Amino acid sequence: MTLPIAVDYSSALAQGGGIGRYTRELIAALAQQDSRAPYVLFAANPTGRALPPTPGPNFRWSPTRLSADWLARLWHRARLPLLIELWTGPIALLHSPDFTLPPVRRGTRTLLTVHDLSFARTPETATPGLRAYLNAVVPRSVGRADHVLADSEATRQDLLELCQTPPDKISVLYSGVDSRFRPITDAAELARIRDRYSIGSEPFILSVGTIQPRKNYERLIEAFRRSEIEGVRLVIAGGKGWLDQPIYQQAAASGLGKRIQFLGFVDDEDLPALYSAADVFAFPSLYEGFGLPALEAMACGTPVVTSNVSSLPEVVGDAAVTIDPLDVDALAGALAMAVADSALRDNLIASGLEQAKRFSWANAARQLREHYQRLLAG
Repeated sequence: MTLPIAVDYSSALAQGGGIGRYTRELIAALAQQDSRAPYVLFAANPTGRALPPTPGPNFRWSPTRLSADWLARLWHRARLPLLIELWTGPIALLHSPDFTLPPVRRGTRTLLTVHDLSFARTPETATPGLRAYLNAVVPRSVGRADHVLADSEATRQDLLELCQTPPDKISVLYSGVDSRFRPITDAAELARIRDRYSIGSEPFILSVGTIQPRKNYERLIEAFRRSEIEGVRLVIAGGKGWLDQPIYQQAAASGLGKRIQFLGFVDDEDLPALYSAADVFAFPSLYEGFGLPALEAMACGTPVVTSNVSSLPEVVGDAAVTIDPLDVDALAGALAMAVADSALRDNLIASGLEQAKRFSWANAARQLREHYQRLLAG
């Protein structure tokens, strides 16, 4: 009997964006390519709610009524040896796509995905408690894992430097762009998205990401104010995060009133039309392990202004305007130019569409299967 491969799917159930969406997209693409090998999806499901259909007939659920927070306390704070096999049954390999590795029995192979080391590179953007937890748990998980996947070469370099990980233990696995991210030109759909989120008919600059310091929203708001672009609004889409009050205070103090709009979390199915409706996508993040929103905006034919740090130059190539995220005047100038310079806009749209084609979930899933096979082969 072939033992299954287990994937910790908890983040995919709990998080609408970020790592949750990464896990859903990657495992859905894996299911499209592999309909034979047995897989088990471990899931923290404290409410006991009905689970969605598995991504394929060769997948089964293995839920626990313990919450992800309680599992973190037991596994990583108390470091109790509650093996994940207590829920999954015997497995050949565990893939943990969310930074930390649960305990497994001796002989079970392990694969860990580390998306970024922002808690170490930009510690001021995390709460002290979270920073201390990740600084303790992530390096320990990296050390225990048989192999580690990094979202980008930038993250791989951070793992080499900050965790002293052996180079042959880390591989880069780029994210992909789902085919639904494409230019939406249907006027009725674009009008629907503006109406649903009360954006109005004005041109707008869009930014997408959880409301938290690493996304650099305070400087984006100030840059938008300094840019003095007439008749354009700034729209920020993202769920409520942490250390976020200064961001809202910056918007209130800008004097721009309703020209700055926070949408809250936006449903996945609405993102392609929202990207397409925007005149410019601004993503001046201080640090990204990959920066998927910038790539999704490119795939939707929207000019992108983003940072020249961490993984973002890898992701956008020469297809975006890149700036120092700490330089507010440079960001203001880039926004104004991306809105007004028609030749630049045409070039960014064309090159962005081509750049986005380089990244696919199908390719990511193929590479993931190769890693599984190598680990299982010993």
